[in-house]
Amino acid sequence: MITVPADPFPYAFPPGKVALIVIDMQRDFVEPGGFGESLGNDVSLLRAIIPTVAELIALFRREGWPVIHTREGHLADLSDCPPSKIRRGKPSLRIGDAGPMGRIMVRGEPGNAIIPELAPIEGEIVIDKPGKGAFYATSLGADLERLGITHLVFAGVTTEVCVQTTMREANDRGYDCLLIEDATESYFPSYKAATVSMIAAQGAIVGCVAPLAALSTAVEKSEAA
Repeated sequence: MITVPADPFPYAFPPGKVALIVIDMQRDFVEPGGFGESLGNDVSLLRAIIPTVAELIALFRREGWPVIHTREGHLADLSDCPPSKIRRGKPSLRIGDAGPMGRIMVRGEPGNAIIPELAPIEGEIVIDKPGKGAFYATSLGADLERLGITHLVFAGVTTEVCVQTTMREANDRGYDCLLIEDATESYFPSYKAATVSMIAAQGAIVGCVAPLAALSTAVEKSEAA
């Protein structure tokens, strides 16, 4: 077992049964000129975590542990998108509308792609999800079962929406979860802070929280032992 100093208690995981899930590091959410910025959000907050997420991905690749990427998006005909989700957007910036990087939140459009800095490599799983959580209407549960995964490490955006939703889904399915706090971000710093606090509250009600440095050091110590 590898044990990571974490909040509210150390997070221990078996190296052969852990996977990293990188949530929605997509051009439309993270890049200047994308959908996120067009809504008035400061994407520089999200871009600040790119080096940390890249380092986290590199650690998992180096160890030979699975890396799973997710993208939120819908079929071109929007048949997998509830009408209520479409209605909640701004009138001129709704799902399926033409946006600055192609049709908004539609699979295959330029804005739906994962940013080049964190692009998946051959053999890594990419989950296209129609909802906020990565388990809903996707193959993620079956993929994790096939790989024999029991522990999950999380990164990506945004902390309070898709990251937290997926962690809660994973927790309900019995996975032990760890959020890398400097590898996740929100357009709203107070939302991130509140979510991180909620995740670790009441004895890790959703999961544990730790910085990347704590995970990296724990892995190095295990290799040196």
